[in-house]
Amino acid sequence: MAETRAAWGIDIGQSALKAIKLRYIESAGQVVAEAFDYIAFPKILSQPDAIPEEIVPQAMETFLGRNNLKGNLVGISVPGQSALTRFIQLPPVEAGKLHEIVKYEARQQIPFALEDVIWDYQPLGAGAEQSGFLLDAEVGLFAMKRDQIAQYLRPYNNAKVEVELIQAAPLSLYNMLSFDELGIRRDADGEAGDDYYIILDMGCDNTTLLVTNGYSIWIRNVPIGGNHFTRALTKEMKLSFAKAEHLKCNATKSPDPRAVFQALRPVFNDYVSEIQRSVGYFSSVKRQAKIAKVVGLGNGFKLAGLQKFLQQNLQYEVDRPDAFRTLAGDAVVNSPLFADNILSFAVPYGLALQTLKLTRIRTSLLPPEIQTARTIKRKKPWAVAAAASLLLGYTLSTAGNAYTNSVVHTPEFAKAEKEAQDLGSKVSSLKAAYDGEVGRRGAAEARLSTLIEGRRDVHWLDVYNAIVDCLPRLPEGAPEPESINLKPLVTLDEFSAKKESDVSNWFGKVPEAQLKYMTADDQANPPSGEGYVVTVRGRHYYNNPDEPTNAGILFVKNTFLNNLHQQQIHREGYPTRDVRRLGIHHATIMEQGQAVPLQIDVKGRDLTASRTLSGTNRFGTPGGPGAPGSPDEFAGSAVPEFPGAAPGLEPGSGAARPGSADVKVYPGTTFTIQFVLQYKPEEEREDLTAVTEGEEPAADDAATTEAAGGTE
Repeated sequence: MAETRAAWGIDIGQSALKAIKLRYIESAGQVVAEAFDYIAFPKILSQPDAIPEEIVPQAMETFLGRNNLKGNLVGISVPGQSALTRFIQLPPVEAGKLHEIVKYEARQQIPFALEDVIWDYQPLGAGAEQSGFLLDAEVGLFAMKRDQIAQYLRPYNNAKVEVELIQAAPLSLYNMLSFDELGIRRDADGEAGDDYYIILDMGCDNTTLLVTNGYSIWIRNVPIGGNHFTRALTKEMKLSFAKAEHLKCNATKSPDPRAVFQALRPVFNDYVSEIQRSVGYFSSVKRQAKIAKVVGLGNGFKLAGLQKFLQQNLQYEVDRPDAFRTLAGDAVVNSPLFADNILSFAVPYGLALQTLKLTRIRTSLLPPEIQTARTIKRKKPWAVAAAASLLLGYTLSTAGNAYTNSVVHTPEFAKAEKEAQDLGSKVSSLKAAYDGEVGRRGAAEARLSTLIEGRRDVHWLDVYNAIVDCLPRLPEGAPEPESINLKPLVTLDEFSAKKESDVSNWFGKVPEAQLKYMTADDQANPPSGEGYVVTVRGRHYYNNPDEPTNAGILFVKNTFLNNLHQQQIHREGYPTRDVRRLGIHHATIMEQGQAVPLQIDVKGRDLTASRTLSGTNRFGTPGGPGAPGSPDEFAGSAVPEFPGAAPGLEPGSGAARPGSADVKVYPGTTFTIQFVLQYKPEEEREDLTAVTEGEEPAADDAATTEAAGGTE
C-alpha cells in the first residue's frame, strides 16, 4: 500500500513564520508531526521601520534551506481581518438549486464584483431535507479580493512553492479546535450541542475571537493585540519599543513588577471590555448557548497575569493549552522550541489538518485557475494511459463487433428492449417532477395559511398609518437638504407581525439592556394576554455633524421610537392618528447595526454595490459602540467607517484618492424595533378629552414635537 502524503501548514504572521508538517497514519487513526519550524523576524512587520518585502523572503529562504517540501502538500493562511466571512441562514430551498441561491447571496453580501474576488462556500448546520427542499440550512460564505490573494501568494510563488490550500486564519483555528478538542472528524454526523467554546488568538495587532460548538461558527476581530501592551509601556515608562517588548515578556523578573502591571492595566481593561461586548452580543443572538470554556492562543497570550485577569472578569474557565491532544510525534512534541511556542502553532496545525482532508471545513481561497492548471498537470500521465486503454478497447471492440455480426441476432428484440428502458426512464422523470410540485404546493399552502389565518381581528391599515406617521420627516416647508446625511428620514425594509397567545412570553425574553428603552410605565407593567408582536426593520443615513448627540441609533430613539410611545400623533395635513390608544405599547429597540454605506458620485448616481444590511444578520459582527446589550448604551453610536467601501476611496472619508472618480460615501445605521399590538376598536379606546386646554403637554408629547423635527 502506498504511503500517504504529508502536508505542511505554514502561517506567516507579524512576528514570525510558523510551520508544521503532519502525516495521517490511517491504519492507526493517528496524526503524526514529522517536522516543524519557527523563524522569528528581526522586527515586527507592523513597525514603521520594518520592510516586509525584505524580511518575509529572507525567512522563506531560511525555511526552505532547513526543510524539503518536495512531494508534500502545502496549506497557507491569510489574516482573518483581510477576508470576508458571512454565515447565512437560508430560506427553504431546493437542494439542487443551493449553488444558485448561494451565488445570489454572495452578490448581495460581497461589496465587490464577484469577478474581482475569490469566494467559496460550505453548508455548515445542514437542515432537514423534505421533498427535495433544504429547511433551515446554514451556509458559510468566505471571500477575499484577488489582488490580496496574489499579495499573500507572492513569497511562495517567488520561492517556487506549490500551494494546495489557502484558508482564513479563523477557520484554521476552528479546524484545530473541532479536531483536537471536540473530536469532530470530516464526515461527522453528530448533532450540535448548546456548549460553546471561545477561542482568543492574540496576535501582534489584533485578536481573533471565534465562538463555536463544533457545527456553527461565529467570528469577530478584536482590535487589540500584543503590541498595544508594548506601546503602553513605551508611553508610561518612556522606553524604546525593543526595551518595552523585552520588559513585557519578562514582567515578573523586572525590578518593579508592580509598576509594569500598573502601566498595562488600562490595556487589560480595554481588552476585557471588548471581549465582554462581543460575548454579550453573541449571547443575545444565541440565547440557548452556554459558554463551556475560553481557550487562549497566540504568543501574546503568554503575557503574565492575562489568563488570571480574564478568568476573574469573564467568569469563565480560561485555558492556555500546553499540548495538542491528538498530535503524536516525539521529535516535534518534545522539542523545547515547539513547546515554548505551541500557542502560535494552532493556525499551522489547523491548516495541515485541512490539507490532509481530515476536517469538516472544505473551502479554499486558492484561485480556481491555479487549481485547474494543477489538476491538468497531475492528470497528464493518466491521460496518456487512458488514451492507450481506449485504443486497446477500440481494437477489442472492433474484433467483438466482427464476431457479433457473424452470428444470428434479432433487431426486433433489441428495439423493444430499448423502448421499454426509455419508457421506464420517462416514468421516473415524471414522478420526480410530480413529487417536486407536490412539495412546492404544500410549502405555498403553509405559507399562505400563516399570512391570512386569524388576522382579521385588526384594522391593519390603521396600524400601518400610525407607524408611518411616527416616522421622522422634514418640517413642513423646510428646504430639501443637499446632502443625504442631513436628511432626517428613515427607510423601512420590513413590517411583520407574529401572533402570540400570551405576549408576556415575548416580554420575558427581552434583554435587560433593551427594556430601558421602553417607557417607565411599560417597564413596570409587563403586557399579558393575546396579541401581536410587531417587528419593524429599517435604516437611515442621517448623521448631521451639528448634532453629534443625535447620530446613529440615537436618531431612531429620539424620533421614531419616542413617537411610538405617544398616545396620539398628528402630522400637518393628515388626521390625528392613535398610537398607544390604538393598542401599540412596550415599543423598544431590539437591534442596531451598520448599513452598507451609500456611494454617490458627483452626478448623483448611486454606486452602492449592495443594499444588504451588514450589521443585523444573525451571525454578523456587533454594530460598533452602542451595540445591543453593551454597557455604553448607544453613547457615541455614530456608525463606524465601512472598510473598503469603494476602489480608490479613503474608508469613510467621502473623498476620492488622486486619479479616482469623485465619490462620496455616506455611512448608515440599521435598526430593529419591536412592540406589542393589542388592537382596540374605536369605542374601547382611552378618552383623552380630560386634558384641559391650558395644561402643559406631557413630557413624552413635548419630546415628540422636538424629535419630529418641528412638524407638530
